[in-house]
Amino acid sequence: MMINYAVVGAGWISQQAFLPGVVQSGNSRVAAIVTGDRAKAARLADFYDIGSVVGYDGYDALIASPRIDAVYIALPNHMHADYAIRAARAGKHVMVEKPLAVSEDEALAMIVAARSANVFLMTAYRLHHEPGTVAVLEHIRANAIGRPLFFQSVFSFQTSLGNHRLQATAWGGPLQDVGVYCINAARHIFAEEPIEAIATAHRPVDDPRFGEVDASVAATLRFPSGGLAQFVASFAAAAVDNYRVVGTTGDLELDPGFRFETATRLRLRSDGKIAETRFPQIDHFGAQVAYFSDCIRSGTPPEADGDEGLADMRALLAIQRAASTGVPQAISAQPRSRHPTPDMVRLTPVTDRRLVV
Repeated sequence: MMINYAVVGAGWISQQAFLPGVVQSGNSRVAAIVTGDRAKAARLADFYDIGSVVGYDGYDALIASPRIDAVYIALPNHMHADYAIRAARAGKHVMVEKPLAVSEDEALAMIVAARSANVFLMTAYRLHHEPGTVAVLEHIRANAIGRPLFFQSVFSFQTSLGNHRLQATAWGGPLQDVGVYCINAARHIFAEEPIEAIATAHRPVDDPRFGEVDASVAATLRFPSGGLAQFVASFAAAAVDNYRVVGTTGDLELDPGFRFETATRLRLRSDGKIAETRFPQIDHFGAQVAYFSDCIRSGTPPEADGDEGLADMRALLAIQRAASTGVPQAISAQPRSRHPTPDMVRLTPVTDRRLVV
């Protein structure tokens, strides 16, 4: 049984990654596109053989249709909650891009709506289905580096003027857009929830891109076991995406570590030996939609559910408060019992067939 998705928001991430990824999934298809640009969507629909294109004013009628099983929401952050809650109330499963919402109240409302409707809400953590990311966690579980002590990461690139991620009203900024990957990695590496955030930020006065959001954010998270996670997220630096974990007896590094365009590469150093592994390049978006569709078909709740997205949001909000006040901020979150495991990996083949308009 193929799971039929409506893609809500036909911007860059949908065009570059999600639409071509669904074709690679093997168990999913896009049945409709919801967008404000009907001409653009018509070209995408023709390219991918998608049967329906509707405007945002037609969203409620679309999700009332039995032709749709699930929605993928790739809208600006401040629109996630509204469209997710409406889909859940219509009985549709929901996959939402990160961050889950723009406030804890919104995230909780999304979780409640999904539970009340008995549908799945999944936060789109594509790396939970990527082999290198899961291999890191398996090495740590196997005590390959002893007890993990320190996590260090950089995720940066140069963003372009006009991008909606530079808008304060959309809760944009490098922390929310790429810092969330660092937070999520650290939480699963330590298998704990952070309890305190310290942070600082930089916003240049002479760069028109950063009139509303910070250019760079540096943060430290403290974990109950004593683990420390430090990262820098930036929209104004060279393209770097990696992380390193130092334990009591060894260390490991994933570089590249986050982006979907490149294969991950792991270096493990322990007992005086260095082992390097290059993992296969997979289609991250095809893998995550394949996994979510498997969950829908089997009735199994996804690991990266709404509570997973909420956990990262609590850290994001604490870091934001710490950066704006200069005062360490406490974080309160319930421990998570589920983490990415090898059975969640999907070796979905990559494709060059895509249309970006």
